[in-house]
Amino acid sequence: MADSASPASVVVVGAGQGGYQTAASLREHGYRGSVTLISAEDALPYERPPLSKAYLKGEADETHLWLRPATYYVRHSIDLVEGTVAEIDRAARTVALADGTVYEYGHLVLATGARPRLLDVPGAGLRGVHTLRTAPDAAALRASLASSRHAVVVGAGFIGLEFAAVARRAGCAVTVVEALDRPLARAVSARTAEHFTRLHRREGTELLLGQGVVALHGDHRGAVSAVELADGRRLPADLVLIGVGVSPRTELAAAAGLPVNGGIAVDSRLLTADPHISAIGDCAAFLQAYSGNRLRLESVQNAVGHAQLVAERLTGSSRAYDELPWFWSDQFSTTLQIAGVDEGHDTEVVLGDEPDAFSVLLFHGEALRAVESVNRPTDHMAARRLLSEGTGLTPGRAAAPGFGLREYLRSGTEAPMFL
Repeated sequence: MADSASPASVVVVGAGQGGYQTAASLREHGYRGSVTLISAEDALPYERPPLSKAYLKGEADETHLWLRPATYYVRHSIDLVEGTVAEIDRAARTVALADGTVYEYGHLVLATGARPRLLDVPGAGLRGVHTLRTAPDAAALRASLASSRHAVVVGAGFIGLEFAAVARRAGCAVTVVEALDRPLARAVSARTAEHFTRLHRREGTELLLGQGVVALHGDHRGAVSAVELADGRRLPADLVLIGVGVSPRTELAAAAGLPVNGGIAVDSRLLTADPHISAIGDCAAFLQAYSGNRLRLESVQNAVGHAQLVAERLTGSSRAYDELPWFWSDQFSTTLQIAGVDEGHDTEVVLGDEPDAFSVLLFHGEALRAVESVNRPTDHMAARRLLSEGTGLTPGRAAAPGFGLREYLRSGTEAPMFL
């Protein structure tokens, strides 16, 4: 129920998953003030994960991506505005769009997201060189893939490997170039990275690890035709996807004098240094409850959780953000699910003896920090509960013969378990 101290108006900058969820959750909690949702895209708010999966495969069109149809925003009195915010005036509590339109706010929510990093090499602007972040990006990439024979992916992160899987299934020759010595190096353990290396090579993807890109070369029409590596090799390419990570969109916050520290700095309630401004999702660097460290996470779950907390706070709640992070990725017929965040581990315990179905438990000292599950969804659900409840699992106990996460939970609690 809305609190009497709720702001008279809320303006949300950014209409991705977090921005949409903020507006929707405000109405769900009974907020009766005005809600303005400002989108930089000429499109209804949509899901992003399918862009590198079902949408690229042609299994979904734009309408399948929508979080809600247009009528939803009308029915719930959410003013969905297309425009680019050019300036925040904190003293006047206004935001100004590039076209000069000004909106007043009682509370401002920055859900500005992130942008793909680009390669700073010659030829990066050639036709046929893509990034993947938005629906127009995905549409252009899908059209290019339909007529391509040789695709080169620069960067073996989740986006790069998910696209590589789709491209291979479409019959395209794919080479993935990664500067580090293994794929997903910043995201998963060596054991899990080894599995995805085998998986992609088994499916016909060429993985070149420990290699840098120094230039992209084009043909006489200005289209990309080759990727030059640091060792002098040239890889044929009529499609190049740059997947070397993203940078948070913090420029608006910084220009308004808000602290930026790896993202827009917020406290455990997602408030910036200005009590009238919150930041959520991919752009926000927040204090993580489990470690006390400042983190910036890129996931739908994180964006939704942030949005729901801000909506609760603006309608009377005072709780801090303490949701356990979790992630997933689909590649070929393999699903990777991660519970928790590995900020540095010293012990790994592997559950399961099948090469294509296992879980890796990551410990720092005696504390379980994260669990990576490959094709073991029940382990993932158990891990989420285990990490949330903090039941004291140690490496020695996990390494005992016959140990299972579900069984451990059942033995340690009298509450029923729903998996």
